[in-house]
Parts: sequence; structure tokens; C-alpha cells
Amino acid sequence: MRSDNIKNGFEKAPHRSLLKALGLTNEEIQRPMVGIVNTFNEIVPGHKHLREISEAVKKGVTMEGGTPLEFP
Repeated sequence: MRSDNIKNGFEKAPHRSLLKALGLTNEEIQRPMVGIVNTFNEIVPGHKHLREISEAVKKGVTMEGGTPLEFP
């Protein structure tokens, strides 16, 4: 899986330490990582619903065996 490029091997120990610093468990690190893009902000009223949508997508990724990582 593509996310293995940042987490497998001796030379990737610094990457794994950053993932651990985020609070990810060893099990979460071993799963496929899926990026969730979210443009939510508190300035634009039309973006208010995006937080709830993002949470639903993250739950779906977790249910299917992935580790969701949200970013703007």
C-alpha cells in the first residue's frame, strides 16, 4: 500500500515517531492511511456542515480498516 512508503523500514523510524506523537497506535499505523481533505472553517457559514461530513467519512474509513488522517 502507498502509505507503507512513510512507515516501513528502519530508515522510516522518524516518520513513525511523528505518527506516534499524533497519538496513533501501532495498529493504526499498520493500517492503510487515508487522507481526508476538509475545508471547514468558522468564517464561511456555508462550510459549517463540513465538520460533520468529515467525521462521518473518517468513521467510514475506520470501519473499513483504514486510518483516516484529516488535513486542510
